[in-house]
Amino acid sequence: MRRIVLAVTGASGSIYAHRLAQRILTSPDTEVHLIISDWGRKVMESETGISSEEWIASLDPQRVIVHAHDDLSAPLSSGSFRWESMVVIPCSMGSLSSIASGLAGNLIERTASVALKERRRLILVARESPLSAIHLQQMLTLTHAGAMILPSVPAFYNHPKTIEDLIDTTVERVLDALSVEDSNITRWRDE
Repeated sequence: MRRIVLAVTGASGSIYAHRLAQRILTSPDTEVHLIISDWGRKVMESETGISSEEWIASLDPQRVIVHAHDDLSAPLSSGSFRWESMVVIPCSMGSLSSIASGLAGNLIERTASVALKERRRLILVARESPLSAIHLQQMLTLTHAGAMILPSVPAFYNHPKTIEDLIDTTVERVLDALSVEDSNITRWRDE
């Protein structure tokens, strides 16, 4: 069973996280360990009109393990607990800054710190525009430490027709970065 950690912070774009979880869970051998920050819950409810509990309940309860954001005793906070990859989607600049600084004041930060020290895959789907020099420096610091910065930037070569098509552009890049097989990924093709 593959374990993927999915963290949702207070940046706009919780719809990316929900769609990513749905797509990951199409792979029968994968479980998702979910952490949602307090602000992530508030933004999620504001953007989607549903509670975080309803959002979570719409996923496969057999393969989604929810961890409290403030539970630093959760298994994810230890390098000895085996999981493969972590995605912070959306990743606020506050969370990105804390991770870049090595802070571990909550479970998202601590689990990201474990990812870096254990050389596990860490993908941060940054949500901010425009970017300051401080943001860019922190992204560079994280890249040097082994993280992947994967901003939510839609592509248009696939001729998107809906908002879901635009969301899937970012989600499919994350799936590729996670090495999750999905036959529905739209790819550039030679004509």
